[in-house]
Amino acid sequence: MEPTDANLLERCRAQDPEAFARLVDRHKDQMVNYLTRLTGCRDRAEDFAQETFVRFYQQLDRYCDQGTLAAYLLRIATNLVRSDERRRRRWRLLKPLLFSSNGHHSEMSPRRSLLAQEAQRQVTRALAALDLIYRAPLVLREIEGRSYVEIAAVTGCSEGTVKSRLHRGRQLLKQQLEPYWNGGR
Repeated sequence: MEPTDANLLERCRAQDPEAFARLVDRHKDQMVNYLTRLTGCRDRAEDFAQETFVRFYQQLDRYCDQGTLAAYLLRIATNLVRSDERRRRRWRLLKPLLFSSNGHHSEMSPRRSLLAQEAQRQVTRALAALDLIYRAPLVLREIEGRSYVEIAAVTGCSEGTVKSRLHRGRQLLKQQLEPYWNGGR
């Protein structure tokens, strides 16, 4: 008789690696198929599935089995994809618009590609030059997509301090990048 998810979870909590491998094997196909449809890319789906199982394993003690393991795993996977998309979107917002105003740029020319790489280097350099008290909140908010509450927990500051540091960090970043965006003037 095949053990249930609850039986396997009990064995996982008792540090049985075979039980966790069986849980992964039982749910991986559904997970990868779901994530492939969600992302449109099988390779990314497999990466997200792997990260989902890692996160689940790390949170094993917090999971309360109510017969909904598949739904719980899918929720973790969905949140990972959502966070990744937020991170990608926020990173794109940091890059300037380097394309022509007509909006037709299906393939970047070598010149535009070099300009985009240079702009990314400039933003990365300017970000790295900021004091950590400004850099950490900026990265957590603008690139990682974290909430003010999460940033406050990570940095050990109040939400008000986080907002203040984000505002000041954005100002400093803008000041550092202004000569670059204005052609060195």
